[in-house]
Amino acid sequence: MKVLENGTDERLRVAAAQRDPALFAELYESNFDRVYAYVARRVETRQDAEDLTSEVFHEALRNLAQFEWRGLPFAAWLLGIASRRLANRWRRNGKHPEIASMTPEEIRVESSIEESTLLGQLLDELPSDQHLVLRRRFIEQKSLRELANELGRSEGAIKQLQFRALQALRARLGKRHV
Repeated sequence: MKVLENGTDERLRVAAAQRDPALFAELYESNFDRVYAYVARRVETRQDAEDLTSEVFHEALRNLAQFEWRGLPFAAWLLGIASRRLANRWRRNGKHPEIASMTPEEIRVESSIEESTLLGQLLDELPSDQHLVLRRRFIEQKSLRELANELGRSEGAIKQLQFRALQALRARLGKRHV
C-alpha cells in the first residue's frame, strides 16, 4: 500500500494506519521528537527516555484500532500514554518526577498539550449527549440556537446539558488534582 504524503491530514494518516499498521511508521516519525522530548525531561537518563519512548509507541501501535478521533492532535493521545507510563514507573520505583529546567516557551507549549490531553480524556468520560454539547459549543463554536435546532431540543435543554457537563468536568478535574 502506498505511504501517504507528508501534507496529508493527520486524521487521514491515523485512519490509514488503522487499516494498515505498516503505515504507523509515518505517525511514529512525525511524533517521535515530541514524545521523546516529553519523556526525556521527566527521567534521569537517556537510556530511560529511549526505553519509555519505545514503550509508548509499542503501546500506541498495539491499541491503534481503539483510537477514536476526538479533534485533538494524535500527539495528545501519545502523550497521554507517555504520562501513564511515567506515572506507573514512578509508582513502581517510589520516585517523583525530576523535570529538567525548561524555557518559559517550552513550559507553555507542554502545558497546553498536557491540558488538551487531560481535557480530551475527561470529555471521553462524559455521557455522550454532554460530550456532544461541549464539543459543539466550545470546539466547533456553535451557538445554543444552532445546537438546539441540530439536536431537536430547546435552548433551555441545551443550556442544562451544558451546565451538567461542565459540572461533571469540574468534579472529574478536581478528583485528578487531589
